[in-house]
Formats: sequence, C-alpha cells, structure tokens
Amino acid sequence: MDKKLKLHGFNNLTKSLSFNIYDICYTNSEKQRRAYIEYIDEMYNAERLTQILTDVVKIIGANILNIARQDYDPHGASVTLLIAEHEVPPEPSEITEAPGPLPETVVAHLDKSHVTVHTYPESHPDNGISTFRVDIDVSTCGLISPLKALNYLIHSFDSDIVTVDYRVRGFTRDVDGTKHYIDHNISSIQSYLSEDTQNSYDMIDVNVYQESTFHTKMLLKQFDMDNYLFGDGTEAFTEEEQKDIAKRLKKEMQEIFYSRNMPDL
Repeated sequence: MDKKLKLHGFNNLTKSLSFNIYDICYTNSEKQRRAYIEYIDEMYNAERLTQILTDVVKIIGANILNIARQDYDPHGASVTLLIAEHEVPPEPSEITEAPGPLPETVVAHLDKSHVTVHTYPESHPDNGISTFRVDIDVSTCGLISPLKALNYLIHSFDSDIVTVDYRVRGFTRDVDGTKHYIDHNISSIQSYLSEDTQNSYDMIDVNVYQESTFHTKMLLKQFDMDNYLFGDGTEAFTEEEQKDIAKRLKKEMQEIFYSRNMPDL
C-alpha cells in the first residue's frame, strides 16, 4: 500500500470509526446527582455537540450538507451531520499511520458520508456514582481514514475511559480488476494518538488484521480524587470516606474498561 493505487472508478471502501468516552463522577446526595446530570446535559447539549462535530468536519476538510439535532427529556442529546466529499484530494501525509491534527489545525480531507453523536448520562441507583457516556461515529467512503479525527475528539471531552473501534469494509478495484480490501497501512489505532495522549492512558489492543478490524481500550492513568467529586472537595470527607469513594470510582472504571462486573472486595 506504499504506492498510490490507480483505481477503476470510485474508491468504494467504507471506513468506520466508533469512539466512545466515559466520564465518571461521585455525588454525595440525590440533589448533587441531579445537579451533575443537569450540568452534563447543559455542557453537552445538542448545540454544543453540533459545534464539536462541525469542528471535526472542518479538521477533515469535508462539506456539511445537512444537520439534524435533538435534545431529549429528561436528558441526553443526538446530532447527525450528512457530509459531502471535498474537491481537493488528500496529501500523502494525510493518509499515513500517524496522529491527526489538534483542534487548531485544519489539514485533512474527507470523501462523503456522515458523523453522528449521542450522549447517555446515567447514575448508579444507590452508591453515588454517575457515568456520562458519549458515542461518536465517523463513517467515510474513499481515501481518508476518519482516524485523523481522534486527537481532536479526545481533547474535546474529559475522558476517563475511551474505547475506539475502526473497521474497513468492502473492497475497491484497481485498473486490472484486482480487489483491495484496505488502501492504507495500519498496525494499531494507537499510532494515530498524540504522544501526550499515549502517555496519559493505559491501553489494550485487540486487532484482527485479516478482517481489517482494530480495537483499542484506554484507561486514564492518573487518579486525582478532586477531579471526580461533584459539588464537594476532599475536605468534605473523612480519610475513611475518601478511601471508600475512591474504591467505588476505581471499581466503576475497571468494570467499564474490562467490560465485566466485578465483585466487591
């Protein structure tokens, strides 16, 4: 894949990126729990999410054809952008296995497809833990991989846990009729993450190369209690209470990261 393919017609490969982030929080009362969900609902309402997706489209150089967005009652929001191909073909550096741009840099291009986002604020019924989840899907047809949007997306949210799935589907033909099931080199999604992001997270890969399917899980390394308390600081809790809260928070993050429920120790 180092040489530019000469294709017979349009590049028919479909490249799909599913990006899920989780923000974990502890609230000390029902009133604080409601306030946290209201805060999240306002912070990531349909208008704000539309701006984030619009920035993603700018970063990858596409054109927006249509925007559909909706805030939900009691909470949550969804946004879908239909986007069109860009007139300018990508530079070779823009399709290499390397980190994409940060928000202030606009360098990439995209063929046609769509970008969607959905939010899911929720809370544990009785132990004070609330978990805010955002699902973002970027689907493209053509030359450019949506992985170039990862850096911007990770830096746009407070992400304790991140799961990323990337898959190339279908095939495209060269002028001799040979099928190509992927048109760019990729060994790991981690190659598309900036150095500061790689240093901030513990990461696990599950890749099925023959199926052009790549999966990466990310868990934030640093645990600062004050970053997880909504409404109160650590001074509002005894040392024993802080240990108990930290235990609950870490259990929640471990369960999400490993996708399984864990017994209390």
